[in-house]
Amino acid sequence: MRVIAGSARGRRLKGPPTKRGGVRSSGVRPSSDLVRGALFSALNAMGADYTRVLDLFAGTGALGIEALSRGADWCDFVEKDRTMVGVIRENLSLTGFGAQAKVYPITAERALERMEGEYTLVLADPPYAYVPAWDLMETLAASGLVRAGETTIALEHGARDEPRGDLGAFRLVKVLRHGDSAVSIYSASAD
Repeated sequence: MRVIAGSARGRRLKGPPTKRGGVRSSGVRPSSDLVRGALFSALNAMGADYTRVLDLFAGTGALGIEALSRGADWCDFVEKDRTMVGVIRENLSLTGFGAQAKVYPITAERALERMEGEYTLVLADPPYAYVPAWDLMETLAASGLVRAGETTIALEHGARDEPRGDLGAFRLVKVLRHGDSAVSIYSASAD
């Protein structure tokens, strides 16, 4: 796993720890380089704003680090698994982005209750079996963390899952499918 583009392009990122035989010891499934590359190409084509990024279900931090590498000013990483929090911090150190980020060792649900301010880009990559993911995104869309006309929301999910057409004021504008993975991108005009 590596950073695809930007100032940290080509830097290798640490992945989830593995047990004997190469089996992952956590349930983390990092986004593939192909999926990350396609997502950020789509975000660039849409003119997404990378000023302030929120990476929910951050895992290794690869999505948020990709945004930082591509010019984001700041990224908050939310990950409940303490082992993966350490991996995110190591990856921030490896890429030199530690001063532009904060890692929150809490659940995504708690983050939506506690975080403040507005984000211009929200990246979410929950486990594919995480049933309340769409409801959580609805809660996010109705929160003060996002603003129509300024925020883009990207949710990675299983390719078999049918995305919701809208999340509150946010409309589905693009679905990217790659193998077993899909990313639904939502945006809203400031009408």
